[in-house]
Parts: sequence; structure tokens; C-alpha cells
Amino acid sequence: MKKIIIPIMVLAIIIALYEQVSPEKNVYIMVIAIVIFMMGMMQLSAKIPSKNQDKEDENV
Repeated sequence: MKKIIIPIMVLAIIIALYEQVSPEKNVYIMVIAIVIFMMGMMQLSAKIPSKNQDKEDENV
């Protein structure tokens, strides 16, 4: 899954940057690219364990 998400995120950033420098900026394309990037970041960061996970288990 990680192999699919990262290229999609890179493509979304490239599209957003291209729209930023173009003379006629399309806000909708930029918003969609940012949303795709943020959703990818959420999926990637969801797999990273919390630093406090061990402490929470001990307190229970």
C-alpha cells in the first residue's frame, strides 16, 4: 500500500506546484491536490505507533 500512496502524493504535489506557477490558477485543482496529499499523509502516519503507547498500556 505504501508503494502506491507515495507516488500518488508526489504526483499531487507536482500538480499543485504546477498550478501555483501557472498564469491562470485553478483553485479547485490545487484544493484537490492538497486533499489527496493530506489523505495520503494520514494513511501513512496511521501506521506509525505512538511514542506513549507503552506508557498507556502500563497505566491501564
